[in-house]
Amino acid sequence: MKAIFHGIAAIALAASAGAALAHGKVVCPAHPKSEWRPHTELEQKLVKEGWTIRRMEKTETCYEVYAKTPDGKRVEAFFDPKTLERIED
Repeated sequence: MKAIFHGIAAIALAASAGAALAHGKVVCPAHPKSEWRPHTELEQKLVKEGWTIRRMEKTETCYEVYAKTPDGKRVEAFFDPKTLERIED
């Protein structure tokens, strides 16, 4: 019974590690939260540029945006919360 439990635990750990790496090599610079600009400012910027925002999230160091670009492509994009510049992977 312990062997089954340990096997299940190992599979669960491996699956969660894969999810943590799902964003590839996107690395946002670390800024103090006090320097972050409001996510609403990023949303307004992107809409003005023609993006259609589906959802926005805050990660530890980035703004993560699920949207359609002006050319209609669905993307998951990351932005520096201080400069609001897109971080490419």
